[in-house]
Amino acid sequence: MREHRENIRGNAMRSFIKVGTAVGAAMLLAACSGGSDGGSGSGGSSSAASSPSDGFSALPAPTYTPTPTPTPTPTPYGPVLAGYVDPVSTALGKINPAADLAGFMASLQEAAGAANSASSGLGLSTTPVAVGTTKRQLVTALSQLATDLTKIRTDIKAKSFCTTGSAFAQVGLSEGLKAIPGALAEMTAAGYTTNFAVPQTPQQQTRSLDNGAFVTKGKLRGEGELNIDNAEGTTDSVVTLSKTGKAVHSLYVGKGKKASIKGIEDGTYDVFFSDGIDWDPSLKMFTQDCSYTKFDETLAFETGKTYSIWSITLTAKVGGNAKTSDVDEQNFPQP
Repeated sequence: MREHRENIRGNAMRSFIKVGTAVGAAMLLAACSGGSDGGSGSGGSSSAASSPSDGFSALPAPTYTPTPTPTPTPTPYGPVLAGYVDPVSTALGKINPAADLAGFMASLQEAAGAANSASSGLGLSTTPVAVGTTKRQLVTALSQLATDLTKIRTDIKAKSFCTTGSAFAQVGLSEGLKAIPGALAEMTAAGYTTNFAVPQTPQQQTRSLDNGAFVTKGKLRGEGELNIDNAEGTTDSVVTLSKTGKAVHSLYVGKGKKASIKGIEDGTYDVFFSDGIDWDPSLKMFTQDCSYTKFDETLAFETGKTYSIWSITLTAKVGGNAKTSDVDEQNFPQP
């Protein structure tokens, strides 16, 4: 209240000064009139007395012009779109099939995170009406890509994909990744461009060797035989006879097939077998659904009056007498 009273007092002072000035002017005018006609002096005073009232009413009323609030300029949608989508492309470009599996999985995780962030960010962004449907399609595709890449990482851990090559081929099969270019093409047609690029991935393969083909062939100057039954198997296998951790013979046995090794030299052998899909001849391993197993017992081949013939079945059977154990890939004798 004190501040309000001071403001009123200040306004009254400014009005008083202006009124005083008007009175002075009226008195000067009255004096001049009196000098020319003495009989009208009282009339002049009466006329001068009304001047201050006229001067006060002529003061202009104070006016207030509000400062206009600027209208916010909407952020252009093109940079918003590119800001979310381009990092996904960058992360996908870092997926390197030449890396080891650990490094490859780390790059998958980074790309999945970028796709998930892009999906969430675009979903919440303000979008031009003309591309609203396209944006929803893009958001769905990015979310699916994040899910697909995460699943590939899980599948690598489960040995559904055993090499970076097969895992990278699976990236190219992602339904989310396939859907993104179409949505972005519609965005480009509407004037909103990005730098998204689909990585060039190989085709998923299912290579195999002929049944009974040797992957590793040692000296076959003995009399021993090994018969291998994979007739009920659902994947191909490579059976390896090894000594002191080194492969001596490795034989490819196709699913639903049987094969044999003849001429095995005398000695005691460990028996390993690997199963899977898509045999990579350069890596000498299956690239998909791979597993590594070892028979717990060794096989002894002896030649005398008789010679040793062993038969093994690769699929588990009721009443079977051969126990097996899983083996880490690093401890598997290289064919």
